[in-house]
Amino acid sequence: MAKNQEVERIAKKLDKMVHKKNTDGALDLLRELKNIKMSLETLQSTRVGMSVNAVRKQSSDEEVQTLAKALIKSWKKLLDGAEEKKKDGSPVRSSSTSKDSDSSEKSSKKSGESPTTPTTPTLPPQVTSFPPAPVTADSVRNKCRELLVAALQTDDDHLTIGVDCEHLAAQIEDEIFQEFKSTDMKYKARLRSRISNLKDQKNPDLRRNVLCGNISPRRIASMTAEEMASAELKQIREALTKESIREHQLSKVGGTETDMFICNKCHGKSCTYTQVQTRSADEPMTTFVLCNSCGNRWKFC
Repeated sequence: MAKNQEVERIAKKLDKMVHKKNTDGALDLLRELKNIKMSLETLQSTRVGMSVNAVRKQSSDEEVQTLAKALIKSWKKLLDGAEEKKKDGSPVRSSSTSKDSDSSEKSSKKSGESPTTPTTPTLPPQVTSFPPAPVTADSVRNKCRELLVAALQTDDDHLTIGVDCEHLAAQIEDEIFQEFKSTDMKYKARLRSRISNLKDQKNPDLRRNVLCGNISPRRIASMTAEEMASAELKQIREALTKESIREHQLSKVGGTETDMFICNKCHGKSCTYTQVQTRSADEPMTTFVLCNSCGNRWKFC
């Protein structure tokens, strides 16, 4: 427990450095991690691999990058080893357990008794576990699952988290298929939008939240483009919305009626215009025009 708390403390410090975009002191924290004997349970419960990987990407210090890569590589071996043992069905045992069982077997042979079956410790529960997805023979569905896997594996986060991307992709695809009950254009459009957003290098938080299970397969299958967008894109959209509202208000309230402008939609001349200094003082004013006939709005400088 103490080891988990220590690793979690270091992971939080690394996350703060990444958030503040200042990785000074990261090398000392990485050295601390190097001296800690990492277990699969600690690696999965603290998600320290994600923190180290984020620092590696942000830091320009070659020593930090090298040490971070070495840590991630060693932890990946730990994950791969556990995954292989799960697939082979062989018991996962620590070195001490192995030695104890071997000595027990030797002593039992000497006494002429049959060796007792060693107790197999169970693998620590995965941080991100999902129910099994139905297998499908549909070529379109299988291709979509392959594309989802590629999107989920855009970065190394799936390795540090220790999630089975093929299993997760099958879950997401199945949720989408259950909604449309076919592989029609709507189904394909929904898949394309998920794949595009999960692959977006400017929006890694979405992919990480899906990999960690913070966003469930059912949730990602139904999210709108606005919900999946990165924080930066959401801010841009909000700013554009405010600007549109402002333009509407400027052209609607306090405008001057004129027949100097011709609407490009209804070709009417009954318009209302407002001029506002939206840029620097030495720049020309912006003219906002509203067609009184059809409601069309436009602006020009």
